[in-house]
Amino acid sequence: QVQLVESGGGLVQPGDSLRLSCAASGRTVSANSMGWFRQAPGKEREFVAAINLSGVRKYYADFAQGRFTITRQNAKYTVYLQMNSLKPEDTAVYYCAARIVNYVGTWDAGGVNFWGNGTLVTVSS
Repeated sequence: QVQLVESGGGLVQPGDSLRLSCAASGRTVSANSMGWFRQAPGKEREFVAAINLSGVRKYYADFAQGRFTITRQNAKYTVYLQMNSLKPEDTAVYYCAARIVNYVGTWDAGGVNFWGNGTLVTVSS
């Protein structure tokens, strides 16, 4: 099993930046590709970004491209999501996710092997 713990959420104003962190523990060798999803109130959970084991290959949802950056620091078993130019529509609970397969592309929530409990990001003036 892999445990994922997110941090870094909070209340920010439109245009601000925020960096989310996700620390993995347990059987971390199983967390080959890692990523982020988000779920806004009343909406389905949606894919945000993913990164492969080496950190070289990354994939973003269209809304994240150019504003969000996913990185990982394997020595610390941590993945990050840097979010810039935040908009009110980015308000959601952000979930860290990990997959045993080393794959990046658009992830389906059903293909995720491990989930964090989420961290709330609120973008409001």
